[in-house]
Amino acid sequence: MAMELEAVGGLAVASLVVHEVDGAQAAAQGAHGHATSCANCNATLAGEFCHQCGQHAHVHKSLLHLAEEVLHGILHFDTKAWRTIPMLVARPGQLTRRYIDGQRTRFVSPLALFLFLVFFLFFVASLTGGKSGVNLSGSPEAKAQARAELVRDVEQARAALRTAEASGSDKETLAEATAELATAENVLKKFEQSGVVASANGVSLKADKFNVETSWPAVNAAIKHAADNPDLTIYKLKSSGSKFSFLLVPISLPFLWLLFFWRRGVTMYDHAVFSLYSLSFMALMFALVFAIGHAGFGVLAGAVVVCLPPVHMFLQLRGAYTLSRGEAFWRTLALLGIAGLVFLLYIGLILMLVVA
Repeated sequence: MAMELEAVGGLAVASLVVHEVDGAQAAAQGAHGHATSCANCNATLAGEFCHQCGQHAHVHKSLLHLAEEVLHGILHFDTKAWRTIPMLVARPGQLTRRYIDGQRTRFVSPLALFLFLVFFLFFVASLTGGKSGVNLSGSPEAKAQARAELVRDVEQARAALRTAEASGSDKETLAEATAELATAENVLKKFEQSGVVASANGVSLKADKFNVETSWPAVNAAIKHAADNPDLTIYKLKSSGSKFSFLLVPISLPFLWLLFFWRRGVTMYDHAVFSLYSLSFMALMFALVFAIGHAGFGVLAGAVVVCLPPVHMFLQLRGAYTLSRGEAFWRTLALLGIAGLVFLLYIGLILMLVVA
């Protein structure tokens, strides 16, 4: 249950972040009658919204509306979302181009959509991925090393929570730090209940168990650690994947720039919007794939993974950058290769982060 609880917490935190990134909603909406001044900043009202802070003129004070605000904070599916997601699926190029050209209020921002859908993907994957946990079957040395790392994770989580409490952080930060600590303690408890020897003294890992040498010592250390503790590594990759998903964007941008560096009027901002919307679609697609696969339609899930990304990339490239069919086609082939390389680089970075 640790991964499932962490996924729920992550989705809730993501919805709060999305709410802040995509602009404050007309927060307190309210009940009956019209106010003459804003309840938030006391400015004189001249319409339904305050011209200074943007708050709605009405302030609801009912339990029903409080429940509505909670649901809105978790789901964040307002009019803009219902307009954005269908376009993201069916007309991604037009959505990207219109946002770049300045049509901002009609659509969910690419960063907000990306944050929410990545955590939504993690949530679906946790619910459909079977039993979660750490079940190591390697050597005693590897088990002792794994336990030492889990103990370190607990101590780091405790330190982060103490720092957040001492600095007077907001409720969202404290909630996230508390959830991190609870998850780390839960995993360590399950690990120790499996009968693993608690002492990590005398650990001496043999480098010849899995010998892959590169010119980067950090990569060698990450590969060796993954080989010695495969189950723990997989667990930590799943746990950290959504938290570090933002790394996909800076990794992607240089490659996108190479596809258009000779074209005037195409900026890195354009590439960032393209990348965020494209990654948002991929997160949504893989959430669907996990659900389809969990329902027993593995062949259909595989067909979606193989067929849908090239078509979506072609449509988004052509519409976002106003390309001809030929220009969009060769860039789609290049982008498919780039996507594979970016994914490998991302996994490598995550692996080094989780074993550092």
